[in-house]
Amino acid sequence: MKTHTIGQLCLIVFGAMILVGCNANANGIPYEDSKKVEQGMAVYEANCAGCHGVNLEGQPNWQTRDAGGYLPAPPHDETGHTWHHSDQMLFEMTKYGPQKFAGADYKSAMPPYEGMLTDSEIWNVLAYIKSKWPEAIRARHTKAFLK
Repeated sequence: MKTHTIGQLCLIVFGAMILVGCNANANGIPYEDSKKVEQGMAVYEANCAGCHGVNLEGQPNWQTRDAGGYLPAPPHDETGHTWHHSDQMLFEMTKYGPQKFAGADYKSAMPPYEGMLTDSEIWNVLAYIKSKWPEAIRARHTKAFLK
């Protein structure tokens, strides 16, 4: 039987936690689960709608930086770019903030929701958002990113 040092055990446990976290929703965004969509709608309304709009419409001029260098909140409906990203990237961007992908110096008003929302709440918000896309966009997103 092979023995491991404490450091090796920590790496193994940490690696397993990462794998479990990264595969928290191996089947993709659960947009066809009406209960999760309903739960996601409530979380979205409480945490996201103030910036991204009650109808997922985003803020005006969302592609133009303001005087402070910030981009307004983008739409999450089919007119935005949300559906251009993988399920996992959307999850991580919500959990860890846009800086995870754009770099620490990237200016964004969006906070990381780690510690504010559970992983399940984040997946449910994404389920709500995806459930609102037209069927053709949902199918295109699923085909492109769920492998």
